[in-house]
Amino acid sequence: MIKKSLPKYQIEREELAVTLVPFSITGSLHSVKQNSEAWSRNEESWETKLLQPSPKEGKAPRKVGIAADHGGYNLKEQIAVTLLDKGFEVVDFGAYELNPEDDYPDFIIPLARAIASEKVERGVALCGSGVGATIAANKIASVRAGLIHDLYSAHQGVEDDDMNVFCLGGQVIGSALAIELIEIFLSAKVSGAVRHIRRRAMVAALEQIESTHGLSKTEPNPRES
Repeated sequence: MIKKSLPKYQIEREELAVTLVPFSITGSLHSVKQNSEAWSRNEESWETKLLQPSPKEGKAPRKVGIAADHGGYNLKEQIAVTLLDKGFEVVDFGAYELNPEDDYPDFIIPLARAIASEKVERGVALCGSGVGATIAANKIASVRAGLIHDLYSAHQGVEDDDMNVFCLGGQVIGSALAIELIEIFLSAKVSGAVRHIRRRAMVAALEQIESTHGLSKTEPNPRES
């Protein structure tokens, strides 16, 4: 067992489940696509209102959640210290000790729920490869997690796709690159360009449909219309 390396820091630890606040949007993927021209003309409709810039656009996050299993534990500890030194408020969702038998969903899901409920503004999730963490986080509605190991995607994922959880592999990259990538992720701002908002809205509409009753067998295929 590795001794905790952060005794001098007061990192908030989240050990209770967070109530999920689902991302609410009406309509369907088909109607989103069909009404894209109306959005461009700024017509008064629910679609037009959806296209209005989000209040978070242009704002840098200050409260960051972080979570990792044994595969990302050591890197998580280093990242947490660095973020604290840079003035971020860090909420640690575990693991709180190195346990080779722990399971990444136990830590990643509470982090993802905190993102969904806006208890934290952005999240950093780690496992050995980052793949499991990404899959788990994206099971929670309104979470947009990406597996990132390159500089370009670290900011592009936020700007174009409103990525709010940054996933990486603790056994894949070193601490220096990981910290550089996360700093880029946290400094990136969501784009207010209409084309990006439209695409994000399409994904959000699909997510809402799936979370309520699943895609209808009669749901039109946007590519066939």
